[in-house]
Parts: sequence; C-alpha cells; structure tokens
Amino acid sequence: MKLATWNINSLTVRLPQVLDWLSTNPVDVLALQELKMSDDKFPHAALAEAGYQSVCFGQKTYNGVALLSRGPATDVVRNVPDFSDDMARVISATFAPGIRVVGAYFPNGQAPGSDKFEYKLAWLQGLRNWLRSELLVHPKLVLMGDFNITFDDADVWDPEGMRDQIHCTDEERYELNALIALGLHDAHRLFPQPAKSYSWWDYRDFAFRRNRGLRIDHILVSGALKAQVSACWIDKAPRKNERPSDHAPVVVDLS
Repeated sequence: MKLATWNINSLTVRLPQVLDWLSTNPVDVLALQELKMSDDKFPHAALAEAGYQSVCFGQKTYNGVALLSRGPATDVVRNVPDFSDDMARVISATFAPGIRVVGAYFPNGQAPGSDKFEYKLAWLQGLRNWLRSELLVHPKLVLMGDFNITFDDADVWDPEGMRDQIHCTDEERYELNALIALGLHDAHRLFPQPAKSYSWWDYRDFAFRRNRGLRIDHILVSGALKAQVSACWIDKAPRKNERPSDHAPVVVDLS
C-alpha cells in the first residue's frame, strides 16, 4: 500500500499536475492540502475518471484538504473534534485494510509572538489531545500533511539564519515531538536519506535550483505500522513543472 501527501497550493491551478502525477504514481491514498476552493468546486468527476474516489473539506481562497483513494473512504471526520476552528485543516478517514489516515494542513503561524503563532500552538495542542484518543480506537494510524514545522537543523537549508524563526522555533518543535511521543514515527527517518532532503522551496531567489528548502511535509506512522514501512521518499520531480506547487509530494510504502 502506498500513501502520499502533497500541498498542491491551489487545486484549481494544478489539477492537471495531480492527475499526471497519479497516472505515473498510482498511490492508494493521496492527501492534498491548500486546495483553495470550496466543496462545490471540487473536481470529483475528473478524479473519478482517473480511478480515484475523493472526500474533501474545502474553503474558498485559503486552506482546504482532501483525501483521494482507489478504494472507499469510511468514517470520514472533518477538522479536529472538540477544537473550535473555522479553518478547513483536517480530514480523516479509514481505508482497507483498516488504516486510519489523517490528512492535515497545519497552521503557518506567521511569526513568533503573533496572534497566528499562538493559534498555531493552541491548534497543535488540540490535535495532540484528539490523536491521543484516536490512536486508542485506530492503532493503525498515519498522520500526514504539511506540518509547517521542521524537526531539527537537518531539515533546514540555513539552520543558523532561520534559528528561532517560524517553522524552526523551540515551541513548534516541542509540539511536533509531543506528537512523536504519542507513539508516532517519522517515516522519512526510518531510512537513510540524502543530505539536504527538503519538501518545500520558496518561489523566490531560485531557491529550488539552489536547493534552499525546508522539510516541513511529513508522514508519521503509528507503532502498529512501523514494521510495515518499507520505504519513504520525497518526489522532487513535480517541483520542476511549469507553474509548480512550492511543495513536493512525500510518499510512504507499507508492505
């Protein structure tokens, strides 16, 4: 079983790229973030023609998440229960053989000390509290998406220059590691990876060409699935497309 996550940065603009990627990378489940469209605009029919069922949680202009799958999605939940939020950030569903997938678009946070940063920390705590109970019900769980947080300096092209800046603060990393402490594992680091492996590059200053990026898109697997993870990689090829998303897909193989 192959699962993948991709912040597409506007499905309206990049639906052809998603369809093209799925044709050459027929994953079983693809989590999308930053749809930037309302539910009534979601391209269910085009995806169905490509062999994918879809459930979405859209939002006009900003945010929006979806799960695309080759099999049916059951027990679909939108957003984090018991956390009041008007942003479309989380969609969860169960897929055969009993794997619970949580696709999430974590808040950016803007800057340390800002109201948006405080919202990000509160949201992370709400997510953690919910996942703690979710793991009891669904021990085979995958949390994947755009986390907008790096684990450590290895995930940052300029660790000193970005120290204590957004995506790289101690507060954000504490919350990310608190998710790991629930019994989750960073699938990417279960295997040796090339140095400077990033999943996001700014559009400015030829950042992708110079590989000045961040690894902020993650796939975390529960302990019950860890032994089944046979590979995890970042597919940089779509970042070379004309008018690409600034993120690349991350893919995990479950044997």
